[in-house]
Amino acid sequence: MPSQLAKKPPKADVKPDALTLDEAIARSHALVDRVLAAFPVVATIGLFSGGNDSVVVNHLFRHRVDAIAHVNTGTGIPETTQHVRDVVTTWGLPLHELHPKHSYADLVMGRVLSTRGKNIGRQVWKGFPGPAGHTVMYRRLKDEPLQRLRAQIVGRHWRTRNVVYLGGMRWAETDRRFRNAEEVDKEGSLIWVSPIVHWTDAHMREYRARHRCDLPHEHAEHRLCTPDALPLNEVTAHLHMSGECLCGAYAKPGELDEIEFFYPHAAAPLRQLEKEAKAAGLPACKWGQRPPGTRTPKGPAGRLCSSCTAPDGQTDLLADWRDSGLITSSQYDTFTRQDTAA
Repeated sequence: MPSQLAKKPPKADVKPDALTLDEAIARSHALVDRVLAAFPVVATIGLFSGGNDSVVVNHLFRHRVDAIAHVNTGTGIPETTQHVRDVVTTWGLPLHELHPKHSYADLVMGRVLSTRGKNIGRQVWKGFPGPAGHTVMYRRLKDEPLQRLRAQIVGRHWRTRNVVYLGGMRWAETDRRFRNAEEVDKEGSLIWVSPIVHWTDAHMREYRARHRCDLPHEHAEHRLCTPDALPLNEVTAHLHMSGECLCGAYAKPGELDEIEFFYPHAAAPLRQLEKEAKAAGLPACKWGQRPPGTRTPKGPAGRLCSSCTAPDGQTDLLADWRDSGLITSSQYDTFTRQDTAA
């Protein structure tokens, strides 16, 4: 199944030529080989959110990483974290389950104060975040725990040792990813590598079709029916996102209702937090509702936030299914033609 990007990404060194899946896989391994040859790396860690892209990159490199890292933000759907635990155990790899220093509830209620810079002693954030608050949530809930793990691994040798984090960013995900994603991004002693950054949606669909068990039988948990099977997270099947972080900064209209339908126990703390925020008189007291007067940022959404895009309206559910590989492009065209005819 040949596939190619529409044009060359701004930060890419590769041409957007057509690649078969096997060629795309070879390029992914060559990219990691190049990084390992260029830098003194003491650990290669796969970043596993439980989402569709992260499961592919970790499945592809499960025999080459030293461990898997999963950020348990404390706001996510517990089934996703349990999925990661089970899959990593089956793969026989060590798991670093990371936690933020401050809870999402403390951030929303304004109980977290800055400890550095000109804003020392001031609230880091207050109220439920809209797009403008995503950077704060990403840094506090995801990036800080990963930076802490990096520091634990390299210790005092940060000048001579490096840690590689393998993530699932792809140029084909969103326009924002296309503009900002890089193959390799070195940040001090931390090297962010996106091995499947050049993969298209067609590559992802073919990889899933090649490795996921779809036989007509009673599947093993997470569809790990064979040693080479690609896991399936039931949360992604229901919600079309990993659900490991429900900060709500880029929530779509009706998203919390959808979460509540499938996972009421995950939505309940957010509903309770809404009540607490309203009782405290916070203007931004509704989860997923953009605070008044805020603007949508145009910068990167965050290396680990593939589904965080501006909520310009209700997303086309069929398009979500197509992009996540649940239906093919031809099936999408058929369904949309039927809708138009109706």
